[in-house]
Amino acid sequence: MRLEARGLSKTFGQARVLADADLVIAPGEIHALVGQNGCGKSTLVKILTGYHAGDPGGSVLVDGQALHLPVRWGEARAAGVSVVHQDLGLLDQLTVAENIGVGGYLQSRVTRRIDWTAQNQVARRVLDRLGVELAPQTPVAALSATRRAEVAIARALRDHEPGRGLVILDEATRALPREELDRFHGLLRRVVADGTAILLVSHNLEEVLRLADKVTVLRDGAVAAAGAPTAGLTEQDLARHMLGRTVDAVQREDRELKTAPVAARVEGLTGQGVHGLSLTVRRGEVVGLTGLPGTGFEAVPKLLTGATRPDAGTLTTERGTVDLTRADVATCLATGVALVPEKRIFEGLALELSIRDNLAVPNLRRRGTPWFVGRRWQDRTARDAISKLSIHTRSATTLTKQLSGGNQQKVLVAKWLSVSPDLLVLHEPTQAVDVGARADILRTLRATAADGVGVLLVSIEPTDLVDACDRILVVGRDGAVRELRTREADDVLDAIYSETITTARAS
Repeated sequence: MRLEARGLSKTFGQARVLADADLVIAPGEIHALVGQNGCGKSTLVKILTGYHAGDPGGSVLVDGQALHLPVRWGEARAAGVSVVHQDLGLLDQLTVAENIGVGGYLQSRVTRRIDWTAQNQVARRVLDRLGVELAPQTPVAALSATRRAEVAIARALRDHEPGRGLVILDEATRALPREELDRFHGLLRRVVADGTAILLVSHNLEEVLRLADKVTVLRDGAVAAAGAPTAGLTEQDLARHMLGRTVDAVQREDRELKTAPVAARVEGLTGQGVHGLSLTVRRGEVVGLTGLPGTGFEAVPKLLTGATRPDAGTLTTERGTVDLTRADVATCLATGVALVPEKRIFEGLALELSIRDNLAVPNLRRRGTPWFVGRRWQDRTARDAISKLSIHTRSATTLTKQLSGGNQQKVLVAKWLSVSPDLLVLHEPTQAVDVGARADILRTLRATAADGVGVLLVSIEPTDLVDACDRILVVGRDGAVRELRTREADDVLDAIYSETITTARAS
């Protein structure tokens, strides 16, 4: 076997987060590791890579050779284990060859300086092995998301003997545009064709079933399914293993809202790739916005909410009209528009603060005074959010950094619901969350709309859009917008990738 990990456990204080987990991966195999946030996936990977020391009693073998426990990363690397993390770990200011060499630059025996000729040859050799046509001197900052991922894979394979080794992909495909996934999956298939194995850690069950040969499922720190062949499995099967139950579908009733009051109207929005976009969201309505990467739809959340100023555009709610070219976040909030941003860790949450404190931040000026903030309303807000969004926590005073990714995302959604917006804008709210948290978040969006709020869901996930949205606006390559009312994800994909999109007024 390429990897044979047995009886891996990890205890933090009184909490056992991983219990006697086994993971066996054969040569030439793409093996997926899935489970809800907090199930033990990250802990298992961190034990394999030496970040965590597991509890006594486990063992890790690579190609039949036992690694010392706790794993020493240098020894694991020498045995052929490498990792590509979610953020890829590339340095934009360096070239392709320089990034591939990070952590193992070749040096001149005489001067001890980096031998750039040899380093470029190493980069060229590993790129050729992958079939990637990319000049070693190309600046990484100039590369597309897929090219960047290819460079990260090349670096992971730099020291591998052909046909040996294990590459761990820790959510490394999450940032890739959907139209590029086939190409990247083809590259991964080439990697395993000569015997190298891949451990794919992913929340994307569709990708797991499409790409992986086998899958191991963790639930509550234990293995719920070990090395199950993916052939014949469905997303529902995996979800049942992950949750121990069937995931209830998000209920969406067809509603006719043409006469409902307008929550927000946007006119002539221009900038950051957006060209004269106009749209209307009514109270009680969830509207989806999507398109191909590069059509500008991804920039709309920040342009609408004052985080980025556009070249042109106005925003109107019942509270007034705002010239977005002069607006900031405070102005847009005062107009009743709030944003749940895409990057929850960098743009949305203060991880060192508690759940209660994160929820209180947007309301301190409105609910508190310079000399007295008060805790009663903060406690009430936190209790309501924990109950409404099913946030799994022992207490409202739990630090946000101690929550799983899905529960952090729920806190972020609750944070901006607490300001009682007229329009709630969400950018990829189910990104990197498990199936249970995804269903909770989408149900919250439906309930929020039912309470009379307008919701704009900006996403590249067709299943999220059809499950949650009353109608979906698809931005075409030429900036034209097509409106869909469908419950079929394939209809959304067809519209996104259609070469010709008929202009429709988004209202």
